[in-house]
Amino acid sequence: MYKVFIDGSAGTTGLKIFDRLKSREDIKLIILPEEHRKEVEYRKEAINSCDLAFLCLPDAAAIEAVSLIENPAVKVIDTSTAHRTNPDWAYGFPELKGYREKIKNSKRIANPGCHASGFVSLINPLIDAGVLKKDAKLTCFSITGYTGGGKKMIAEYEDENRPSLFDAPRQYALSQQHKHLPEIKAVCGLDFAPVFCPIVSDYACGMEVTIPIFASDLNCGIDKVKEVYRELYTGEIVKFNEQAGEGGLLSASAFSGKDGMEISVHGNEERLILVSRFDNLGKGASGAAIQNMNVLLGLDETKGLIL
Repeated sequence: MYKVFIDGSAGTTGLKIFDRLKSREDIKLIILPEEHRKEVEYRKEAINSCDLAFLCLPDAAAIEAVSLIENPAVKVIDTSTAHRTNPDWAYGFPELKGYREKIKNSKRIANPGCHASGFVSLINPLIDAGVLKKDAKLTCFSITGYTGGGKKMIAEYEDENRPSLFDAPRQYALSQQHKHLPEIKAVCGLDFAPVFCPIVSDYACGMEVTIPIFASDLNCGIDKVKEVYRELYTGEIVKFNEQAGEGGLLSASAFSGKDGMEISVHGNEERLILVSRFDNLGKGASGAAIQNMNVLLGLDETKGLIL
């Protein structure tokens, strides 16, 4: 039985991880009393006595938590942004070529961001296969449910007296400084960060990341792009779907409540649309964290996931 500590178990991601692990027979959760949950002394004792720690904290607090570790056997999965571009940490997207082995052989895993998960699932394989140049100047728009914004945004959207503007999709990160851009650029090996247009909408869970590409930016046609995805995504969690969609439409909530991800390609020989659909709290957060834990501990990768 593995001892697991969730540092930051009261946040949205931490709560979801707790819910997924509390009934697992192979996991023993270390739970601090509420009055000691934020006290460094008790957190330090817990994190050094566990086999694996999830950090579900703001960036600065996650960095502090890592500094508390004295036990060299402790494995860490950090769900914050703090370590996603740190070369000493393995990036937690096992489906990418070579990444699963890096995760298995590391004690420090950076769980991907939700928007970033969709982007890297589409672009990293094309860069790796040499069909898309690293100096491509890309555009991406990403629609997410409001639970991706954490407790504050959830409360705002579920407030019966909320502003009427919440009834329609709202674009944010207008300054092009979104916190996922550094990892998107680093993990994909791009020379330029994409023009990124994230949108929060009035539904709880689900995400749809779309990247439009002109065929002139590729060294191949649409069939080769599909082939790259078809050959890479052969597992149970991330799948390429030749017939994705619902009657010619693509709903952003299609994978709500699930931990899988669907990759699809649309368009023609001149203009392509690459789409990744998943749950922002599933493969985009806590589901990915559980998958990474399973990989790290040598367990069935899909154990405890909803697929």
